[in-house]
Amino acid sequence: MSAVDGGTDTASQSPALPPTDPTEHPGRAAARLGRVVENALATVDISLPQYRMLVFLAEGGPAAASALAGKLGVSRPSVTALVDGMVARGWVERSADPVDRRRVAHGVTDAGLLALARADEVVETRLAELARSIPDDERRARAYAGLAEWHAAMNTEREAKLNEQ
Repeated sequence: MSAVDGGTDTASQSPALPPTDPTEHPGRAAARLGRVVENALATVDISLPQYRMLVFLAEGGPAAASALAGKLGVSRPSVTALVDGMVARGWVERSADPVDRRRVAHGVTDAGLLALARADEVVETRLAELARSIPDDERRARAYAGLAEWHAAMNTEREAKLNEQ
């Protein structure tokens, strides 16, 4: 039986590599953590891009597609496609900007806030489950503090980029 048909071919397998030190390759740890968040969100049928959009709209208020694209770091057509799906689910609504009727603002609905609350709950529960694997309270607190530092750094960078535009 070969690896192609589901078996293993021990003669052609390379030896297992030792675990990587996350300080040597922090992107690998970040990617794994991102996957943990994605898997948690899947349990409530929310994608990571939808979650990010709900967070931005809940925290920042209604915004135009161009502003959302800048905040999310994606193209305007990508935002439009994402918003279309979220409008269909009743999480986001489009409305005319009261100052400039040609502009469309996107805002989170009550249903969107409920979806965000469910998403926050499953993500926080999963992170707490994972954190229980950290052997002591002090290290667990440092892990959460590290997330807060990364969050602050990303906010600072995003704001700087938005101010350049």
